[in-house]
Amino acid sequence: MLTELSESFNNDFKDFRPYPTIADREAWASVSEVWKQKTIALAESYLDYKFPELSATDFMDFIRTGNRIRYENLYFEKRYALAALVLAECVEDKGRFTDGIVNGIFSICEESGWLLPPHNSYIRDTPQLPLPDITHPVLDLFACETGAVLATASYLLSERLNEISPFITKRVEYELERRIYIPYINEHFWWMGNGTEPMNNWTIWCTQNVLLSSFLISKDKEYLKKAFRKACKSADYFLNEYGDDGCCDEGAQYYRHAGLCLFGAIEVLNAVTDGHFGSLYDEDKVKNIASYIMNVHVDGEYYVNFADCSPVAGRSGVREYLFAKRTCNSEMMQYAAEDFIAGKDETLLLPKESNLYYRLQNAFTASEISEYSKNEQSEKSYRDIFYPSVGLFITRDNSLYLAAKAGDNDDSHNHNDTGSITVYKNGKPLLIDVGVENYTKKTFSPERYDIWTMQSAYHNLPTVNGYMQKDGADFCAQNVDYSFGTSESKISMELSSAYPTEAGLTSFFRSARLCKDKEIIIEDSYLFSDPDKSDVILSLMTYEPVTVSEVNSNLLLKIGNLGSLFIEGVKLIDTETIPITDSRLSICWKHEIYRTLISVTDNRSVIHIL
Repeated sequence: MLTELSESFNNDFKDFRPYPTIADREAWASVSEVWKQKTIALAESYLDYKFPELSATDFMDFIRTGNRIRYENLYFEKRYALAALVLAECVEDKGRFTDGIVNGIFSICEESGWLLPPHNSYIRDTPQLPLPDITHPVLDLFACETGAVLATASYLLSERLNEISPFITKRVEYELERRIYIPYINEHFWWMGNGTEPMNNWTIWCTQNVLLSSFLISKDKEYLKKAFRKACKSADYFLNEYGDDGCCDEGAQYYRHAGLCLFGAIEVLNAVTDGHFGSLYDEDKVKNIASYIMNVHVDGEYYVNFADCSPVAGRSGVREYLFAKRTCNSEMMQYAAEDFIAGKDETLLLPKESNLYYRLQNAFTASEISEYSKNEQSEKSYRDIFYPSVGLFITRDNSLYLAAKAGDNDDSHNHNDTGSITVYKNGKPLLIDVGVENYTKKTFSPERYDIWTMQSAYHNLPTVNGYMQKDGADFCAQNVDYSFGTSESKISMELSSAYPTEAGLTSFFRSARLCKDKEIIIEDSYLFSDPDKSDVILSLMTYEPVTVSEVNSNLLLKIGNLGSLFIEGVKLIDTETIPITDSRLSICWKHEIYRTLISVTDNRSVIHIL
C-alpha cells in the first residue's frame, strides 16, 4: 500500500507543522483552560527536579541481575519531566520552566545510549551487550522515541531556546543526526523488515518516531526522501503481518504501539505530501485496525487480554479518537471520547507518557473530544465478532461477556493459552487471564515458559497427564467453528494439537456458548491413546475468592459475590491463593488472585456460568 503511494509521489515535501509553536500565542491561548491549568500544575511539580545521570553501572544492571525496572524508572522519569516542562512553557511563555527544559535536553543528549539495556544488540534475538557503543548506535523503540521527543521540543521552542543560545537546538540537531538519521539510512535493524522476517509493534512504532524526528526539524531534502521511502516499505512489512480483519495479535495494550503508531505514521506522510496518503483511511484493513480497540473493550477499564497484554490496557483517548475520525467511525469516536472523560487526568495529561508528541496532540484536541462526548449521546452497539487471523471470539449480552482464543501459541509476546476463555459479568472479571509480570531478562529468553504467567496451567485450561501446552505455531486450535445469533453465540475447536504428543490426547474438544441473558456453557470432552492414562486437571483462574460446595456429586463454585459456576463431571482438588507482589500485575489485580484445580472424571466436563 504505502510503498506504491511513495513511488507515485514526485513533488517536494511540504513543511511538517502539525501544531502551533510557542510563538503562536493566539493558538496556545485557545487551548482548553482545564488542560492548561493542570499542565502548569504538573510542570510545577518538576520545577526542582534534578535530571539524574544514567551511569554505566545503571545500564549494566540488566546484564548483571536481570532487572530492567530500576534503570527504566530513571530513564522514563526524565522524559516525563521534560515533556511536562515543555508544554507548560508553551502555555505560559514566561521562561519559568526554561532552565529545566535546557537541563532536560542536555541531560538526555549526554546519555551514552538512548536505547534500553534489554535491546542492546545488533541482531535479532541475540545476547545483549553490557554497554552501548556510542560510535554505533542501536535504534530500538526508545532511541527512536527519544529522537521524536527532542525533535518535538525543539520544534515547539526553537524561537525561545535560540534566544538563550543557538547551541541548544544545534545540540539536538547534532544528536539526531548521529543517533537517528545516519543509522536509520545506513543500517538495517530487524524491525525495519525485509519481506521475510516476522514484524511486530516495533516496526511501526520505530518508524512513526523516526518520521517525527525527521520531518519536524530536518532540512536535508535528500535524507528526507530516503527516510520517506524506507519508512513506507517498513509500514508495508508491518501491514503484511495483519489479516484483513485488523486484529492485533499482541493484544489491546500493544494496539497503542501498533495500530495507533500506524495512524501516526500515516498522518506524517499525509501531511508532508499534501494528502497523497489520505486514501489509506478508506482501506478496509486500516479501518479494521482502527476499530479493533473498541471491539475488544469489555467495560470501564477492562479489555479482552491474551499473551503479554494486561486486562487493564489503558484508557482510550485522543489518538484513538483521531484515528476513528480519519476512518469516519463515529461510534468509535464516541467510545474514545467517553473513555477520555472517564480517564480524567490520566487521559487528559498523559503524565506517564514519554512521547511528547502524543501529549501535544492532547493539548489541541482536548476541547474537541470533550465537546464530542457531551454532544454525541447515541447508544453504543458493541457487536459480537470473530477475528479469524488470531482466532479471537467475542460475544456478550446484557450482563455476561465471553471471549475465547482459538488461534495458536505463536503470537507475538505469546503465552501458551490456545483455547483459553475469559468471562466478565456486569463488567467485572469472573474468569480471568492474568497477564504478565514486569519484564526481566528471563522474559525474552529460552526460559520464557518457565514463568508461571506464560503457562497454560495458569490459564483457564487443563493440564493433561502432567503436560501443559507447548509454544509454537504447530500448537494450535483446529476445526474451529463459530456462530452468532440473537439467542445464542457459540465457538467450538479441537485442542489436542495444542499439547505435546506425550500428553496422549487423540482429541480434546471444547465448545463455549453464550445463551444470551441466561448463562455461559463450557463443554470439554477428551479421548486418549491409552485409556489408562487419562488424568485431566482443569485450572480456573479467578480474581474473587472461591467458595466450593458439592451439589448432587457436582461442584458449585461461588466467585465472590459476582457469579457462580456449576460444574458437572469433576472433583475438587484444591483452591490456591496467589499473592500479587509484582508492580505490573498490581495495576490490574489490587489483591490476590485464585486458581481452582479440579479433576475431570469420565473424560468430560460441563461448566455452567451464571
